[in-house]
Amino acid sequence: MTGLTTGSPTVPGLTDRDRAVRAAVEQGLVSPAAPVAGLLDVAGVRRSAAELRSAFAEFADAGVPVLHAFAVKAASLVPVLRLLADEGLGCEVASPGELALARAARVPVRRTVLDSPAKTPAELREALALGIAVNIDNPEELARVDALVASAPTGAPLGLRVNPQLGSGSIGAMSTATDTSKFGVALRDEGAREWVVQAYRDRPWLTRLHGHVGSQGMALPLMGDGVRALFDLAEEINARVGRAQVDTLDIGGGLPVNFASDRVTPTYREYVEVLRERVPGLFRGRYGLVTEFGRSLLAKHGTVVARVEYAKSAGGRPIAVTHAGAQVATRTVFVPDAWPLRVAAYDARGLPKEGTPMAQDIAGPCCFAGDLVAENRPLPLLASGDHVALLDTGAYYFSTHFAYNSLPRPGVYGYTADPSGEVRFATVRTPQSLEELTAESGGAHGEGLRALR
Repeated sequence: MTGLTTGSPTVPGLTDRDRAVRAAVEQGLVSPAAPVAGLLDVAGVRRSAAELRSAFAEFADAGVPVLHAFAVKAASLVPVLRLLADEGLGCEVASPGELALARAARVPVRRTVLDSPAKTPAELREALALGIAVNIDNPEELARVDALVASAPTGAPLGLRVNPQLGSGSIGAMSTATDTSKFGVALRDEGAREWVVQAYRDRPWLTRLHGHVGSQGMALPLMGDGVRALFDLAEEINARVGRAQVDTLDIGGGLPVNFASDRVTPTYREYVEVLRERVPGLFRGRYGLVTEFGRSLLAKHGTVVARVEYAKSAGGRPIAVTHAGAQVATRTVFVPDAWPLRVAAYDARGLPKEGTPMAQDIAGPCCFAGDLVAENRPLPLLASGDHVALLDTGAYYFSTHFAYNSLPRPGVYGYTADPSGEVRFATVRTPQSLEELTAESGGAHGEGLRALR
């Protein structure tokens, strides 16, 4: 499928998401031949981008430069990056692949930021040559950049990433400001703060400062404290070097997402209000600002839809065996307490399923017992040919595929629903074919190992 297609008019009482699921089933985007697909609400994405821009514009003094660089890891899909670029966002990239995607989406290099704890010399050399902003992670990397800058002067904005070591949120793996986090220069380690100040004193070309305290599970006050620590450090550096050397603060992203309901909380405006309270000088024009939001821009606008292949029971509990499991919902399957998802039930036509809720397991197709996206979940009893929808899956679930059992990557489709209920689709990513999967898995080298004796 290429370009745009049109769905049939609405059934009264359906939400736009319901209409999209129905249209996807009607048009075969989800079918026995393509039993799982991702759907992305384009209007919702545009709305979130506008809310982000508006929140910062409301509180920042006139003329304060603000770059909202989308965290590409949250949706490493070229059409999504292009859509966000149209909405005024740039890209935060953390690998050569992510940079390639941003460039394919025609994101300007001046709106691109490179973050990674393991940048190779080639990555750094390319970024400096292109003029991409680089957040340097550690002393060894700074020494590497020293050599590159000496051999080939660059106009790329450069700065250090620091870790204020403020503690953990509710999800340890998502907390980047712990005492032993792998990211950035640990500010509270002995001698570290003085080393940072001296690094700026010795290098007038270090003009940025970066910090990011966490992601899902992080409370807004702690996020605010992280930005305060960054602001205070910038003020100290500039005072001690005797010039306004640090001119931009990259405050990261990580706004949590509410996965329990359709309500968007916290909002960008609520976050900015916390920043204004805890860091009064942040928006007064002393520094330009960079943000790196990802999940919060897209999560609420995505839905993974999968067919129920079989309905069975074990130990008296019904089990719906679907085509959405660990390959698309990896974190949910392996760490369900930290990453729970809501599940909606639809019938064989793609309409919301009716019936008395009954506790049942929603299982995926992967060949291990723990491949469950929901356990003992009350839903209308699902039957073979019905569909399930995993809600709030617009970030990470579409593009962070886990190739367990060599399950191919599903198709992803953006949609809009007009007031009459008509649904229009555009392809974001075509479903991976078995031929493509085979090629990716070394198909061209099938005889290679046999030649070794």
